[in-house]
Amino acid sequence: METVDCVVAGAGVVGLAVARALALAGREVILLEAAEGIGTETSSRNSEVIHAGIYYPANSLMAQSCVAGRRRLYEYCAEKGVPHRNCGKLIAATNTREDALLAGIKQRAEANGVEGMRVLTASEAIALEPNLSCTSALLSPTTGIIDSHTYMVALLGDAENAGAVPVFHSPVLSGRVAGRQIEIDVGGADPMTLRCRVLVNSAGLHAPGLAGRIAGMPSDRVPTAYYAKGNYFTLSGRSPFSRLIYPVPVPGGLGVHLTVDLGGQARFGPDVEWIDSIDYTVDPSRSDSFYAAVRTYWPGLKDGALQPGYSGIRPKIVAKGAAGQDFVVQGPQTHGVAGLINLFGIESPGLTASLALADHVLEVSRTG
Repeated sequence: METVDCVVAGAGVVGLAVARALALAGREVILLEAAEGIGTETSSRNSEVIHAGIYYPANSLMAQSCVAGRRRLYEYCAEKGVPHRNCGKLIAATNTREDALLAGIKQRAEANGVEGMRVLTASEAIALEPNLSCTSALLSPTTGIIDSHTYMVALLGDAENAGAVPVFHSPVLSGRVAGRQIEIDVGGADPMTLRCRVLVNSAGLHAPGLAGRIAGMPSDRVPTAYYAKGNYFTLSGRSPFSRLIYPVPVPGGLGVHLTVDLGGQARFGPDVEWIDSIDYTVDPSRSDSFYAAVRTYWPGLKDGALQPGYSGIRPKIVAKGAAGQDFVVQGPQTHGVAGLINLFGIESPGLTASLALADHVLEVSRTG
């Protein structure tokens, strides 16, 4: 049986960043992915936003890794030539109740270390975005957009140049604790059993399931997986806005917001649809609720202008209606299994936070 130093299970954006960080630190790394290529699930089914770090609870791993990761991500994109744009975002209030909420959002953002937040009057906001309808707005100048696929290709290139070996069509089926090492059974056309000193479970939607299939992993430390689907609808024609436009957040989500891709096309979403199994079909009828929501800040949206786009699924570890979740990077100090690092609940802003999360995993790997 072959023994390797580190195995990373899952070649989404966070798994790629982790493999890169471990390889650059001189570790031997095999990156196992069940699918045919990188980032085929959550990492390629999101809004491609570089998040500022506004909404997350102070001192949470989500907030800390988002802010640190966002700063690192802009530098990385510039260094590697990854297409991106620091376009900024407006959070648009549309009545006096929402006007009053902007100061609290700004305060939370500043507590998280977000730079440059500024409350604008309606006229100031409309001067920036003439198609916007609002009573006031909060400007986030550090929000941006990114070509997520090119970013993932760059991470993979760095990892491979540092010696990491990606292996596709190779799902991790199960595993077991073997002293201070972990044995894993790998499926695919050429099944094999590997022994590793460090196993990073970065399987995204499937991370709780994989953790549950590792004999010796305490079952009470494995969270239940829940799926919160987010549907996107695209706008025919070019975007009427150059910045991202978000409504004031509603309980349970950030509302139906407008994002722009690097090609200038606008898309609306995601909404929240709790589902029991993975299904990426977009129901065209869900657009009905989008029209009224979007027209609160963009009355110019015409009937029939929205087309079904795509959907993504958030890897939740809290049930519908429960308090918001945080990222979980769970190492041996928590579950007692030497060398095992589980990444649970890495939803948005996981792409933005990826480089910072990878550094965190690297530190856990050294202490575990």
